[in-house]
Amino acid sequence: MTAAAPDQPLIPQPPSTVTALRQAVAQIAPASLPAFTRELDQAADQARLGSDLAPLRRFTAHWAVYVHIQRQPRLAARFRELEAVAATGDADRVREAAARMGRLLDDARDALSGTGGE
Repeated sequence: MTAAAPDQPLIPQPPSTVTALRQAVAQIAPASLPAFTRELDQAADQARLGSDLAPLRRFTAHWAVYVHIQRQPRLAARFRELEAVAATGDADRVREAAARMGRLLDDARDALSGTGGE
């Protein structure tokens, strides 16, 4: 794979399917694969126990947002910076960082709903 320009996504946004999201995570954030698998197992168990697909829908929605952010180097770096600030313990800085992270997550969800997640 050739390096993407700084403002260009590393990969296209994949469809919001387990298989496509797993492949994307493996490509752009392989260290997150254990969490992906663990959360998938939990969602599948919850879906099976409740005879309801909602846990799997939440899982794919969550990981689609994660991939949307992580596939964009500058956005991913900004999100990591905000996470670091949120871990400082300074109440005012934590609140501000949490609000900014929330806006980034909302923007990602909005972008995915506008494109159908593909």
